[in-house]
Amino acid sequence: MAVKIRLKRMGNRHRAFYRLIVADSRAPRDGRFIEELGFYNPMTDPAEINVNTPGVKKWIGRGAQLSETAKSLLKRAGVIVQGKLVESDETAIVTAAPAATVETAEAPAAEAAPETPAPAEPAEAAGDEERTEGAPA
Repeated sequence: MAVKIRLKRMGNRHRAFYRLIVADSRAPRDGRFIEELGFYNPMTDPAEINVNTPGVKKWIGRGAQLSETAKSLLKRAGVIVQGKLVESDETAIVTAAPAATVETAEAPAAEAAPETPAPAEPAEAAGDEERTEGAPA
């Protein structure tokens, strides 16, 4: 039996709420599941993530596969860092703001930005010299 760690949608229309569950891969999205490992509430500001870290470790140790969305939530909660499980045995409760992930993504771009204009400036200066040399006096 192939087991997956994935999300189960709950809540009302336009008020989504998700549970992180362990289920047979053949079971429907909102159908039967084996165990509940936490929840994700995107409606709060900032979004709230609650994960039972020992339960996640147990099921991954047994061979459960993570869905892409579950993997990204576990990364945001700090349970997975650089593709590996964190050694903590506590329940991870995180209020993750989407803006925090944007700020960390912009930091490497800011470091690369000064390198790009630097080579462009000497080329512009060389272009100005060519125009003055080729212009009639």
